[in-house]
Amino acid sequence: MDSTLIEIRTGSGETVVDLTDEIAAFLRSTGARDGLLNVWVPHATAGLAVIETGAGSDTDLLAALREVLPADDRWSHRHGSPGHGRDHVLPAFIAPSVSVPVLDGRPALGTWQSVCLVDTNGDNPVRSLRLSFLAG
Repeated sequence: MDSTLIEIRTGSGETVVDLTDEIAAFLRSTGARDGLLNVWVPHATAGLAVIETGAGSDTDLLAALREVLPADDRWSHRHGSPGHGRDHVLPAFIAPSVSVPVLDGRPALGTWQSVCLVDTNGDNPVRSLRLSFLAG
């Protein structure tokens, strides 16, 4: 298995970060052909989604998360910025890992699909991301 840990700068606000370029570079660096790519975010307040980007779906996802997980004082987990407890609930809705088949060195995603980092926690502007490729 080939594996690497990279850093992604997410900034100080809610964001959806398309990981297409990072994933492609990693697969090229390993000489990947066919196998399975696992993407893992080792944080208690971020997740990964396979979603369309650039046409409003990423913005819609953040809007939906604000409705389901509002940043207010309802949360028992209270350290950090106001409403930070919701960030700790996020991975129950947006999982911290995703696996994607790799065929001929490329992720076997649909036409409009991208693997994205979803981060609602502005307290941590830099995230680690573990990319692992298991050859088939």
